[in-house]
Amino acid sequence: MTHEELVAEAHRLLAEKATPDMAVDERDDLLERIMMGLLDRKVAKPFFGRIGEIGAGDWKSVPGRYLMHDEPRLPPMPEKPTLIDYFERRILLVHRGGQHLLQSARLAQKNGLPEKLVLGCLLHDIAVVAHIRSDHGYYGAQLIEPYVDEETAWAVRYHQALRFFPEPQLGYEYPELYTRAFGEDYVPPAYIQRAADHARNHKWYMSARLITMNDLYSFDPSVSVNVRDFEDIIGRHFKQPEEGLGFDNSPSSHMWRSIIWPNNFL
Repeated sequence: MTHEELVAEAHRLLAEKATPDMAVDERDDLLERIMMGLLDRKVAKPFFGRIGEIGAGDWKSVPGRYLMHDEPRLPPMPEKPTLIDYFERRILLVHRGGQHLLQSARLAQKNGLPEKLVLGCLLHDIAVVAHIRSDHGYYGAQLIEPYVDEETAWAVRYHQALRFFPEPQLGYEYPELYTRAFGEDYVPPAYIQRAADHARNHKWYMSARLITMNDLYSFDPSVSVNVRDFEDIIGRHFKQPEEGLGFDNSPSSHMWRSIIWPNNFL
């Protein structure tokens, strides 16, 4: 709904509800209430903004059990959501980075990476596109740790730090995107440097480095990769909880339930 359509709808409803004996200020108050009601229906509203509107015992009646995700612009989640459900009904619908994940995973598959690292490339920026932008490697690893191989989660955690440090001998150059975004003289914070040093001396160093090497910083927006192309890999290497992601009482359940927040819409 455009701004003009919203205003037109508000005035149509005002004409229906206003009475001839209303004072000007009463009509103005009524119009404001109508406008707020339309905005509530057409614009994302987080669960804490609806406390009092939905009773505490009524959460099971919300489609997909998702009180936080009662988002009119998105399809409801199924009763027991899977990783693919999150991609198809949340991540790919609201964030252009969803295709970045899919194209990175396809590149990793083309380059012959082990399946668990193809999955790592599919999930490496999941925190950015679905949850939180700062320190996305750390948050992303926590999000997927209960469901993937330990090495996969570790690689996702440390790819964040390693991406700032080129290694031409391995074929990893400093991304041009970072030069434009951070400046030519950018020095990563000390904790990022410490994390990169730790990763370089770890047995799984190359796993994290391979994620940075298959991280497509200039992905093609005209190409669309389907998450179903990775369904078999997900089935073999992602431990889908029987209760559904977000309802299995894992340490990251609350994080899955908070995907996607309204302020993540781009």
